[in-house]
Amino acid sequence: MTATAQAGATSAPASGRRSRKSEPTGTDRIPKPSQGWYRDPITGAKLRRVTTILEQGCCKGDALTFWAGNITADTAMDNLPYLVHSSLNPDQRTEARNWLARAHVRKKDERKDVGTAVHDLIEAKVLGTPMPEELLTDPNLTPFLDHFLTFVDEWQVEFEASEMTVGNYEQGYAGKLDYLLRSPLIAMALGAYFGTEVPADSVYMGDTKTGGELDIKGVYPEASLQMSAYRHAKVAWLRDGSQVPMPPTFWAGVVLHLRPEGYRLIPAVADDAVFEAFLTVKANAEWTSGLSKQVIRPALTLPQLTEERAA
Repeated sequence: MTATAQAGATSAPASGRRSRKSEPTGTDRIPKPSQGWYRDPITGAKLRRVTTILEQGCCKGDALTFWAGNITADTAMDNLPYLVHSSLNPDQRTEARNWLARAHVRKKDERKDVGTAVHDLIEAKVLGTPMPEELLTDPNLTPFLDHFLTFVDEWQVEFEASEMTVGNYEQGYAGKLDYLLRSPLIAMALGAYFGTEVPADSVYMGDTKTGGELDIKGVYPEASLQMSAYRHAKVAWLRDGSQVPMPPTFWAGVVLHLRPEGYRLIPAVADDAVFEAFLTVKANAEWTSGLSKQVIRPALTLPQLTEERAA
């Protein structure tokens, strides 16, 4: 599969397909994400989005709470004059309080915007298509692209696919992987790391993360869950809209932790055991988004007893 690929899935039974006359053609055959789902435009099947599963099914613990608290505290310390002045003015107090309370949301959106832009640049580079001019001229993005190109050169990377949509009808999920890649140096490094023989021509699942700091943890276990879901997809859609079997990949992928100051290449186990964990997370997500909303009912009303019933 070349870098012109996009994604796949096994064909649905004939009984579940729409009439040939009404079937989409070309790129319209590729499922598109919408509100947490991918819908197969040919069969109508709904596949839950992998990232939505992870958001709803993973317990973030205290990490997210502490992160949000730290962002709020830093924002307050950096804006003390404004906050003090606003606290003394009833008309501005509520506005300032709401602005401060959403500091972590703004930071999350900011990082998401950077991550999306970096992914767009990488996709264009992998596919050999023109890079968006507005991104190339953004000085905030230049270091990310430079370090990505350094990574490709230093590790002798060759890409097999980029931004490919993949799906698993049996388990009911779909998603878009970042890229598939080959690298003889990654094979050597993984072999030495895991103490096993890794074929030089192995294909790896690859993902790019742009959050955190380079010298602090910026890659989390959810990355392995995400990769395991993509590895265990059954089908993929190519960029022309055709559907093919999901190509096999090595049981460990790599996460490119890309930051303005440099990059790190992090191995991420995505084997069968991790996939079983992903299915557990999927069940948790289904509980969170479905049954959990139905089990706690309105409070009971004390019955009014008549004299006859009371006797």
